[in-house]
Amino acid sequence: MKKMSDEELLALASRGEVEMKQLFDRIDSISYENTSRVLDAFRKERVSDSCFAGTTGYGYDDRGREVLDRVWARVFGTEAALVRHNFVNGTHAISTALFGLLRPGDTLLAVTGKPYDTLDGVIGITGADGNGSLADFGVKYAQIELKGGIEKGRIDLDAVAERLKSDPSVKVLEVQRSKGYLNRRTLFPDEITELYELAHSIRDDIFVVVDNCYGEFTDVKEPKADLLVGSLIKNPGGGMALTGGYLAGSAKAVELASYRLTTVGVGGEVGCTLGQNRNMFQGLFYAPHTTAAALKTAHLAAYIFDSLGYEVFPTWNERRADIIQTVITHSREALCNFCVGIQSGSPVDSYVEPQPWAMPGYSDEVIMAAGCFVQGASLELSADGPLREPYTAYFQGGLTYESGKYGILKAAARVGRKTN
Repeated sequence: MKKMSDEELLALASRGEVEMKQLFDRIDSISYENTSRVLDAFRKERVSDSCFAGTTGYGYDDRGREVLDRVWARVFGTEAALVRHNFVNGTHAISTALFGLLRPGDTLLAVTGKPYDTLDGVIGITGADGNGSLADFGVKYAQIELKGGIEKGRIDLDAVAERLKSDPSVKVLEVQRSKGYLNRRTLFPDEITELYELAHSIRDDIFVVVDNCYGEFTDVKEPKADLLVGSLIKNPGGGMALTGGYLAGSAKAVELASYRLTTVGVGGEVGCTLGQNRNMFQGLFYAPHTTAAALKTAHLAAYIFDSLGYEVFPTWNERRADIIQTVITHSREALCNFCVGIQSGSPVDSYVEPQPWAMPGYSDEVIMAAGCFVQGASLELSADGPLREPYTAYFQGGLTYESGKYGILKAAARVGRKTN
């Protein structure tokens, strides 16, 4: 690796910003359209200061909670939504959706290959018998790989249609919009909507569940699904939500999932908000803008590390459907240096040097840089990667483009130009 000076890296970034002006203009246009949609929803649902008041105990008649659900449904173009600080992470929200919709004897069919690593235990792919996984409750699992290979893959609609027609036990089609710890392309909303329409043309009793993490507000619309699921410390929390997740979709699917978050017959009609409403409303307001900043940062990262000789995916001039950028280093040392550089450019714990560790829910050691105001908030500047070949850094976030640029330059200075 050949180190580069700060002046050389700043000049490289400036050249990239000139070349990417049209891309950045398009991102700003998407941000404006999404912001307009958010503000229209706020106006139509009459958001007021009273919505920010917290409740305790049962949380009966929590106006803020009820209005936020309706605002979210409007923004995401769905019949209903369940937005709660009680969801501890995206995996919890997805797990709630799956347990809400699936019954013993049903089959969960993953149509984008194996889901994200943290769902292995939920499904029962890994873990001991008797731990409460879907498999323990008699739910079967199957998967269909993407058609055309990982990097250019599309949902294999023919294979999905054949399975739906031949196997009445299939109840849920699980879609992972983003790449997870795979170097595959992220799916665009239209592709997922096409799957939804195909599935419902074949079967009325099917549910399409989309892990929408990292994809929200990267386009002017969201995918059509029975349930869109995500985390509030990613795109839709706008950097303001302190925790939480959401489910948005058909009224029936949201209700069934809400029974797993609380209890049957109660669902989303209770639950105190403990003063978190303001952060969730304000985060949704910021979300299109902060997502735009993260997208620009991802484009810049791709430009810089491509120029330094590293394999990047997506490339710097590709249209994007999520905020994740991968940099393939082919080196344990380079991956660790990348994360150390990102950490040193963060606003919190910049003096800390990340170390690989056996992170719960992952099959390999993981190194993670996350100098965030909210712990683990991947809309903020962050990077991580499993310590396995080809030693890929998964980079995302940047609450502001300026801070994202700063972090990228720190990482580039630490990693240097590839020499072999």
